[in-house]
Amino acid sequence: MSTFPRRPRVLLLTGGPLDGADGAGVRLASDVLGVLTDVEFTWFTRWPHRRGRPPPHPYGGHAVPMPSRDGGPRTPERVQSVLGGAVYARRCDLVHAFLTIGRAFPAFSWLRPLLLGARPVVHTLPGVTEPALLPRTRPLGTTVALSESMARRLRAADFGDVRVIPPMLPLEHWPSRPRPRGLPVVLYAGRHDPAGGAETAIDAAAEAVRAGAEFRLVLAMRGRPGQDLHSREEALRERAGAAGLRDVEVRGYVPDMPELIASAHVLLFPPTAIGGRSDIPLIVLEALATGRPVILSDLPQFADFGNAVLRAPAGDARRTGQQLLWLLDQPRSWDVLAERGRTAVEERFGPERFAARYAALYRELLA
Repeated sequence: MSTFPRRPRVLLLTGGPLDGADGAGVRLASDVLGVLTDVEFTWFTRWPHRRGRPPPHPYGGHAVPMPSRDGGPRTPERVQSVLGGAVYARRCDLVHAFLTIGRAFPAFSWLRPLLLGARPVVHTLPGVTEPALLPRTRPLGTTVALSESMARRLRAADFGDVRVIPPMLPLEHWPSRPRPRGLPVVLYAGRHDPAGGAETAIDAAAEAVRAGAEFRLVLAMRGRPGQDLHSREEALRERAGAAGLRDVEVRGYVPDMPELIASAHVLLFPPTAIGGRSDIPLIVLEALATGRPVILSDLPQFADFGNAVLRAPAGDARRTGQQLLWLLDQPRSWDVLAERGRTAVEERFGPERFAARYAALYRELLA
């Protein structure tokens, strides 16, 4: 039975096509599209389609073709999103935007009444590239933060109506897996960003090895448009070698992330700043759901995980390495953290809770 008096029409406004390059905003929009099946959505789909790959969710609604060379959220895609949003917003009851606050966002926010009209707007905020942009930005409507930490920052910047709805993880795709046997694998998964934490992960691993730990370090790295990935991967290998690490693998894009996480014993994710990435990184949720303990940097956004994770001061490779050494040497503590992590994802990041909160917000704004 529908949770709405009638089937509402909602525009999903993203910086690129939903079936294009993966990113926090696209992932969140795709999740909303997947769980709210009694809403008639309009979304952007890549054109021409990749061979054999249909639009992300065949739940009806309207898929608007967006010409795109590779599906990435580059300037042409963002311009098409703004112009297409201005057209289709007027055909919908509500606009749901999934846009990071970057350098061009303040100008867009001031033009919001002209571009999106009088329709109510929900803005799910994946991240903020620079905190200095917040005072120059007007809220698009009701803002949804992924963490309590981000919600406090937005309220302090006079964003008005700010809600907190954490992201979801489809638990059926991420079953809890037993601890792998053999030589432990320590995994870092992230992007080639200056504050992304890959260098800290290498230095922390070296600290643990010098203290007697034995494991293999795997760095699963994703690039951004315009980056020379080969030279960046080589730089990480050189840093690992200079730090005395011998068993290190640097990988690029991983098509089967569930298997990679299942093969690991620990996820090491120590960024010194979040930047424009999601406040609640999906890689952390995926590792916790799989039953893999996680060591994070002690950033405010990560406080929402509570005692389900270990945290070390941001940029403190020595302390991070000590925690890694302790965790690998304490099987019972490993088991406790693995169970806590899975429970935390089930209780706070499940699809049912995610769907109920967004459905309630839609009903409130459409009333």
